[in-house]
Amino acid sequence: MKSRKLDARQTSSRRPTIGFLGAATPQIWGAYVEAFEKRLRELGWKNGSTVAIDYRWAKGNPKAYASIARDFVKDGVDIIVTSGTGPTLAAKKATRTIPIVFATAGDPVGTKLVKSLKRPGRNVTGQSNGQTELAGRRLDQLHKIVPDLQRLAIVGDANNHNVALEIGQIKKRARQLNIATTVHDTDGDHEIAPLIKSLRGGAQAIFVCTDPTRTTHQKIVHKEALSIRLPTVHAFKNYVEMGGLISYGPDIPAMFRRAAEIVDRILRGKKPGDIPVKVQKKFELAINMTTAQKLGLTIPQAVTRHATIVY
Repeated sequence: MKSRKLDARQTSSRRPTIGFLGAATPQIWGAYVEAFEKRLRELGWKNGSTVAIDYRWAKGNPKAYASIARDFVKDGVDIIVTSGTGPTLAAKKATRTIPIVFATAGDPVGTKLVKSLKRPGRNVTGQSNGQTELAGRRLDQLHKIVPDLQRLAIVGDANNHNVALEIGQIKKRARQLNIATTVHDTDGDHEIAPLIKSLRGGAQAIFVCTDPTRTTHQKIVHKEALSIRLPTVHAFKNYVEMGGLISYGPDIPAMFRRAAEIVDRILRGKKPGDIPVKVQKKFELAINMTTAQKLGLTIPQAVTRHATIVY
C-alpha cells in the first residue's frame, strides 16, 4: 500500500482517517482520548468533521493487537495511533508505510520500535514514557515507605518486551538494596486475583509492572492487594487514583496531547521517521493516603514533600 502524504490542500477535499488502537477499554482510557481529541481540535482537526477517528479496543487482550492493526491497514487509514510497546510492535509489523504514532512507550530503542530517538526511521515515531529507566526510582520510593522491605513480588507480563526490560531494572536495583524478588506472571485476567492472593505471607510489597492486562483489570489488583495488606507501586498516577499506593512517572494525558501534535505534523506533510522521539523529563509522584491509612502505613515526610498528587 502506498503511503499518503497529506497537507492542508488535500484535507480540504478528503477527510483523513486516524486508526486509534486502544490497548485497554474506552472507560479506562477516557482521559487519554479526551486529551487527544481536545488537542486535535485546537490544531484544526475535529473528529467527524475535518478528520475521522476509528477507535478499536483490545480490552486488555494482547492477542487482539495484530488483528486490529491488520484491519486498519486493510481499511486504508492514514495514521495509526497507539500507546504501549505491544500495540506499536503489532502495528509496525502490519505496515511499513502507514505512519504510526505511539503516545507512550517504554524504551523505544531497546524494544526495537525505532532505530534511534533522534532519527526513528521509516514510519514510526512517538514518545518514551521512561517506564524502564524509572523502575529503580519507583522501588526507591517504595523502600522509603517500607524501610524493612526484604521480599518484593514483581507482577507483570514477562512476555511483553518492555515489561521484560523493566523487570531487569527492578531486579538490579533490588539487589543493591538487598531485597529478594520473585516474578509472577499471568496469562489472563481470570488469574490475577488468585495470583495476588497467593502472595500472602510470601511478600511484603508488590511492584506492579504496567501492561494492558494489569491496566484494564487494575481494580482487581488493588482490591486483592488491599485484602492481604500489601502496598503496591506503579508507573502511572491513574493506578493510584484507582486505589494503588504510590506511582512515579509522567503525566499520560499530557503525552496524548503531544501525540496529537505529532499527528498534526504528519497530516500536514511531515515524515514520521524525521520526527525525533520525545523523551519525558518531568515526572509525577502520586500517593493515595486513603490506601496508606487502610494499610496502616505512615508516609514519611521525605516522600510526601516531593509528592505531586495526593489522593
